[in-house]
Amino acid sequence: MQADAFEPPGPAGVAAARALLAPWRAWTDPRIDGYANLPADGRYLLVGNHTTLGVFDVPFVVLGIYDETGVLVRSLGDRQHFRVPLWRAVLARFGTVDGSRENARRLMRAGEAVLVFPGGGREVSRRRGDYYPLVWRERIGFARLALEHGYPVVPFAMVGVDDMWDVVADADDAIYAPVRALARRADIDPELLPPLVRGLGPTPLPRPQRIYARIGAPIDARAFGCSWADGDAAAALRDAVRSAVAKAIEELLAEREDDAARRLLPRLGGRARRLTVARAAALRALLSPRPGPRSAAPGSQRE
Repeated sequence: MQADAFEPPGPAGVAAARALLAPWRAWTDPRIDGYANLPADGRYLLVGNHTTLGVFDVPFVVLGIYDETGVLVRSLGDRQHFRVPLWRAVLARFGTVDGSRENARRLMRAGEAVLVFPGGGREVSRRRGDYYPLVWRERIGFARLALEHGYPVVPFAMVGVDDMWDVVADADDAIYAPVRALARRADIDPELLPPLVRGLGPTPLPRPQRIYARIGAPIDARAFGCSWADGDAAAALRDAVRSAVAKAIEELLAEREDDAARRLLPRLGGRARRLTVARAAALRALLSPRPGPRSAAPGSQRE
C-alpha cells in the first residue's frame, strides 16, 4: 500500500464527510451513547456489528468519536472493497485502510484507534431472515492483534439499519447463479455479493428509522494473554467481545421500543414542538419591556 494511503483525513476531509452525511443524519437522527467508555489515550480497538449493506451507520460513530474526543478512528476495510478503484479511493479519502494484518499492526504500533468488524463482508451481505446477526464464525484475528499489542478492546453495537430494508433476494438464491459465476471469474467471493432489498413500499428507498449505537466498556486484552500465538486466549477474548456486542444489541432493541422518536413523523412532530416553544420564548424576550436606567436616589448626588 502506498504511504499516503495511511495518512488520516485532515479537517477538510472531516468537514466533507460531515457535509455528505447531513441529509442522511436528518433522515435517521442517530443517537449514540457511551463515549465516556473510550480510553482517554486514544489507543483502543473498536469491535462491533455490521448492519445491512454496511455503510449507513458506522460513519456517525466515527464522526461522533471525533467530535467528542478529537480522536479519528481508522477503519479496517474488507480487502474486497479495495479491488474497486473508485470505491477504494473514497474509502482511503476518509481514512479507511485495507484490513490486512500488516496494516492493522502498523496502525497499532503508531498507537492509533482502530475499528474492525469481525463479521466482515459476510455480515454485510445479509440473507433473508437475518436480523442483527453476528456472523463472526471462528475468526480470532482481531483478538490475536489485541493480545499482541496489549490493546484494549471496546465493543460497540448498532441497530436501526436492518429495519430500513427487507432482503428479497440474497447470494444463496437461484437468481444469483449468473452473478455468482461472474464473481468467481473476477476472483470475488460469491458469499459477499450484496442482497437485493426493498424499503419504502416496493422501492429500495430506506424506511425512515432512527439509528442507534452504543459504545461499551473496554475489555482489557492483557487479562487474556499477550501473544499472537495463543489461540485459546484469542478465542476467549473474541467470545467475551462477541457477548458484549450481542448484549448491547439486545439493550438497544429493547430501549428503542420506548423511544417515541424512533420513526420519522414523531421525530418531526417533536422538532416542530421544540421549535415552536423556542420561537415563543424568543418572541416573549423580544417584546418584554426592558428596565430603564436607574434613577439616582434623592440626595445621593455630590455637590
